[in-house]
Amino acid sequence: MTDVGSSDFAVVVYREDDAWEAEVLPVALTENLDGLIHALRQQPSIGGTIGVAAVGDDFFVALRVVGSNVCVFLSDLTASVDWPLARQILDYLDIPVPHDEDLDQVLPAGDLSIFADLGIDEMELGAISGNLDLFPDEMLISIARRLGFSHPLERALDVALGP
Repeated sequence: MTDVGSSDFAVVVYREDDAWEAEVLPVALTENLDGLIHALRQQPSIGGTIGVAAVGDDFFVALRVVGSNVCVFLSDLTASVDWPLARQILDYLDIPVPHDEDLDQVLPAGDLSIFADLGIDEMELGAISGNLDLFPDEMLISIARRLGFSHPLERALDVALGP
């Protein structure tokens, strides 16, 4: 279950001239946390960069890079059992991979306050990531809507996933 699928994507979001922009990153970065962080650092932006990635219909990742500071959020730590990116994030966060008996619920991991200064607090981010009625791309659009970059993200997802 670790093959890159057609619903996998990675996108960098940044501010340029007071407007949000989003660009599709290579889909291979959905399997490589270090590569994803490196790609975010390559995008010049005064306020830092935001990276979002989704793997299949299973989980999403949000990263925020400001200078040397990297914040990481994983929508469901149980994805680490099956997916390299999720496992790498738990390693990065120094959280053990859960055992089979721990896999009965969706549990976010990482920095739940990653977007608190932009308008989404920990409770709201946890509620969005725990909504089992939404796919990862829909969760990310919901987050982007609250943060003000849903249109650039939707355009990037049209490129990454097709209209």
